[in-house]
Amino acid sequence: MPPTGSLILADAPFSAEQESWLAGFIAGIAAAGRRETAAGGAPAVTGTVDVLFGTQTGTAEFLAGELVAGARARGLGGTATALDDITPERLAAMSHLLIVTSTYGEGEMPDNAGLFWEALGDEGAPRLEGLRYAVLGLGDRGYDEFCRAAKLIDTRLEQLGAVRLHDRADCDVDFEEPAAAWTAAVLDRLAAETGATAAGGAPAPAPAPAPAPGTRSPWNRRTPYRSRLVVNRLLSSPDSAKEIRHYELDLGDSGITYTAGDALAVVPMNDDAVVGALLEHLGASGDEDTDGGPLAEVLRTGREIRIPSKELVADLAGRAPSSELASVVARGDRSGLDSWLWGRDVLDLLRAAGPAAPGPDELLPLLRPLKARQYSISSSPLAHPDRVHLTVASVRYDTADRRYGGVASTYLADRVGGDTAEAAVGIYLQPNAAFGVPADDSAPIVMIGPGTGIAPFRGFLHERAARGASGRNWLFFGDQRRHTDFVYEDELTRLREQGVLTRLDLAFSRDQAEKVYVQTRMRERSRELYGWLEDGAYLYVCGDASRMAKDVEAALLGVIAEQRGRGDEDATRYLAELRRAKRYVRDVY
Repeated sequence: MPPTGSLILADAPFSAEQESWLAGFIAGIAAAGRRETAAGGAPAVTGTVDVLFGTQTGTAEFLAGELVAGARARGLGGTATALDDITPERLAAMSHLLIVTSTYGEGEMPDNAGLFWEALGDEGAPRLEGLRYAVLGLGDRGYDEFCRAAKLIDTRLEQLGAVRLHDRADCDVDFEEPAAAWTAAVLDRLAAETGATAAGGAPAPAPAPAPAPGTRSPWNRRTPYRSRLVVNRLLSSPDSAKEIRHYELDLGDSGITYTAGDALAVVPMNDDAVVGALLEHLGASGDEDTDGGPLAEVLRTGREIRIPSKELVADLAGRAPSSELASVVARGDRSGLDSWLWGRDVLDLLRAAGPAAPGPDELLPLLRPLKARQYSISSSPLAHPDRVHLTVASVRYDTADRRYGGVASTYLADRVGGDTAEAAVGIYLQPNAAFGVPADDSAPIVMIGPGTGIAPFRGFLHERAARGASGRNWLFFGDQRRHTDFVYEDELTRLREQGVLTRLDLAFSRDQAEKVYVQTRMRERSRELYGWLEDGAYLYVCGDASRMAKDVEAALLGVIAEQRGRGDEDATRYLAELRRAKRYVRDVY
C-alpha cells in the first residue's frame, strides 16, 4: 500500500539545544500516546508517515526515529529513510508531505539531500498534483542565504503541482517557539486529513512541549557542562605560520558519551580586553543594567562582538551615509562587502562610524547572540572514555593598531585552565551519526584530512586499533611545511609501525617550488585509490568546505573517470552511488 504521509528533515546546522528541545517535543507526543494506550490499548493505525531525513551532522537521523515514534503515538504508522534514498517514483506516490530542512554552508542542501534535490529539479521530475505539503525552514539570519534550502524545496514542490497544507515557516537560531506553533498546526491538520486516531478511537492528542527523555543529555547551549581543560599542548612548531593545539577536556560526572566522528560544541566567552575597549568606545562603565544583566557581562558572554551582524552593517550604513562602509553597501556587491568586512570586528565598525555610531541601548539589539563553536572530536571513547580531545588552529592576526584573535580558539588557548581566570569551559556534545567508522571492521577506509581536518581521523585510527579491526586504513594528510606543520607525526609513525595505518600519503604545499596538495597525491595514486573503492572502501573528507572539499571532490571524480574510462557522467553516477551507500561522507566547514 503506498504511503499516505511523509516527513522530511535535514539537520545541519542544528545545535544540541535544538536537538534536545525537539526530542523533548517529540517525547511529549509519545507520552500523550502512551497515556492513551494505557487507557484503551495500542493506537489504531489509520495512515502511514514516511519519515525522511537529510543530514550533515547526524542529528536528523536521530530525530527521524523520534518523530516516527511520535507519529505512531498519534495513530500514524511510519519508517525513517534517508532523503537521498527516495526516488522520484516514491515521491510521486506520497499524498501528505511535511518538510523540515536547514541550509548548509552558503545556501546548499545537506550532503545526503543533494541527490534528492537534483532529481526534484530535473526536467523529468514527476507531477505532484496529488500531494499536500508544508515546509519548515531552520537557519541562521547571520547568513545571506537564510533558509534557502527550505525556500527552494517549497517553491519547487509548488511548481510541480503540489498544494500547501500549511504556509512555510523560516526559523532563526532560536527556533523553538515558531517551530512548536508550526508543528502543532501541521500535525493537527495532517491527523485530521488522514483520519489518524489514538487508542480507543479518540482523536490524536495535540502535541505539547515536554521535558526531554531521561536518556538525552541535559547539556546544551544554555546549560553547558563545565569541563576542566586538562591538556593544552602546542602541536605545530613555534616556527610555523600557524598555531595548532591539542586539547583534552575532562568529562567528569557529565554522563556525556561520544563516538568517534562526533563534534564537541565549545561555549566561548569574549576577550575581556576587547570587551573593555568596546565599553570605553561606548563611554560605558559596564555596570549599566540591560535585559540580560550588567552590560559588561552581556558583551562578554551573550553577544557576538567579533563578527558584525548584517543588521549592524545596515544600521551603520544608514547612520553614516558618507562613510566607506555605506559606499560599499550601496554598490550591492556581496563579495566586495565581504572583502571589506574581512578581519574587522564590531569595534572597528563603530569607530569608523564616528559620532553617528549607536550607543549601548541601540547597539545591543543589533548584535547576534554569541554562538557555540563546534570542533570535530579527535579521540575515540574506546581509547579515552573519560576525556574528549580536540585539534584546533588558533586564529590570530595583527593590523597597524590592533591585535585580533578568534573568539573560541584563543579562549581555549589563553583564557581557560591553569592560572587563567576561567577554571572550566562550557561544552556539550553534537552527535554526528552519519560520520563514523564502518560497523564492518574488515572494510577498508580512506581518510582525506589536511590541516586540522586530521582531527576525526586520529579518532578513527584509535577506534580501529582498539577494536582490532582488520580493515586497511589510508590517510591523506598535508599542510604548509613538514618540519613545522606535521602534527601528530610521532603518533602516526607509531600507528604505521603497528600496522594500524596501512598507507600515509603526505602533501606539504610549500616544501617545493610547485605547490602540492592532498588532491595532487590522490591523482598520483589514482589506480590504487580506485582499487580501494572497488574493494568496498569508505571514503571520508574533513576540513575546509570553501576550497579543499570542492578540490578533493573534483580530483576524486577525475580519478574515477580516468580509471573507469567511461566519461564524466559515469564518474558522477559512480560517486552518487557511493554517497547513497554512505561510503562517501564529508565533515566540512
